[in-house]
Amino acid sequence: MADLERSTAAAPARSSNSSGVEGQADIQELPALFGRLSDGVMTLLDTKLSLLKVEIKEDADAYISGGTKIGIGAVIAGVGFALLNVAIAFFVAKLFTFDDPRLNYALGFLITGVLYLLIGGIVIMSVKKGLARRNLVPSRSVEELKRDKQWIQKG
Repeated sequence: MADLERSTAAAPARSSNSSGVEGQADIQELPALFGRLSDGVMTLLDTKLSLLKVEIKEDADAYISGGTKIGIGAVIAGVGFALLNVAIAFFVAKLFTFDDPRLNYALGFLITGVLYLLIGGIVIMSVKKGLARRNLVPSRSVEELKRDKQWIQKG
């Protein structure tokens, strides 16, 4: 796309001779050439901004989709963990032989609570690392801008 814009934006060079009439015609054409150049630059910038918007929208959609899925999974897992936590806590409480059953239950719930905190922390950290690896820089726009910069420097 940038190559097409570059080729259409380039105006053919005119050879000038010593006649004053043709030189004056060239001067009169300058505003039109500058107008075409500015139109080409604006079209190029609009295209670049559109590409940037598309890339940002794609990244935002990916984060929204991932966040929604994580949220749904967290609710379902939360209910399951709560039920499992109660069952495991009662099982662990049965392993203790204190005279007071309340102490047995308290230790059972304490041990399973700590276990689930550790597991939850590991899950959160792994998801965080996965999101951190995602590149937030719109790579296609950056590459296109680099090519444009090289083209401008050569021209």
